[in-house]
Amino acid sequence: MKHFLSLENHSVEDLEAILDRAAQLKSERKRTDFRPLDRQTWGLLFAKSSTRTRVSFEVGIHELGGCPLFLNMADLQSGRGEPISDTARVLGRMIDGAVIRTYEQQDLLEFANRSRIPTINALTDQEHPCQIMADLLTIREKLGTVREQTVAFVGDGAGNMAASWIAAAKKFGFGLRIAAPRDFWPKQTDGRPLSDQIILTSDTAEAARGADVLYTDVWVSMGMEAEAEEREERFRRYQINRETIAATGKSPLVMHCLPAYRDKEISEETLEDHQQTIFDQAENRLHAQKGVICWLLNA
Repeated sequence: MKHFLSLENHSVEDLEAILDRAAQLKSERKRTDFRPLDRQTWGLLFAKSSTRTRVSFEVGIHELGGCPLFLNMADLQSGRGEPISDTARVLGRMIDGAVIRTYEQQDLLEFANRSRIPTINALTDQEHPCQIMADLLTIREKLGTVREQTVAFVGDGAGNMAASWIAAAKKFGFGLRIAAPRDFWPKQTDGRPLSDQIILTSDTAEAARGADVLYTDVWVSMGMEAEAEEREERFRRYQINRETIAATGKSPLVMHCLPAYRDKEISEETLEDHQQTIFDQAENRLHAQKGVICWLLNA
């Protein structure tokens, strides 16, 4: 049984195959005779709110011929304490695949193990692999290749997007710089060092120097609202703006996974100057996720 739970689980050849399939599906979106999910129902189990993830998966499953079934986990018995293992064993007998957006990676792993149906990580506090696939697809479209680029991530280096960029850099071998306050650097809980091509710094301009891509995410992720004031104070020097762009010495791609809080992690003028790339990136969630589903089904 194939799942898409973490970039760490897949070879670079698998990830390239997903990106190739996503690009093909994007070019053939008007095609109506390709229905690998015909007569299938896929459940979307969401414990966290969503715009792009929910809409892109619902539309993508529909376009592939399937029926998306949205399930707010707070409305299920799991919201009243039923173990995720029991929920998984029930749903595994009724639906054909699952897309899960939740807090703990372990809950996702438990569901995939118990349900015995294809399961996709639509975000956990630890990783966001579907977003990173859409990001890589966007870079390929705009710059031609991922492998030869240098990406500068500015913001919360201990969050799920920074972790996903680290995993992608290790797989594809591109350069990655992460600019964050030192106590918001990635947590290496397994004791292994970061790869040689990954640089950590507290200096935004140093991270940006020579970068082909500038990337940021919100400073206050879902579930961290109580820390908002403290985080905004800690991160106020970690903004993508015209000065950050000038520090690259290039005309970089500016990317944001959205939602964006203007004049916090990215300036209003910078977001609007680069809105074409940012909203192409958002659209590519649809195509990348269709690529993941087709890869799971060998379709």
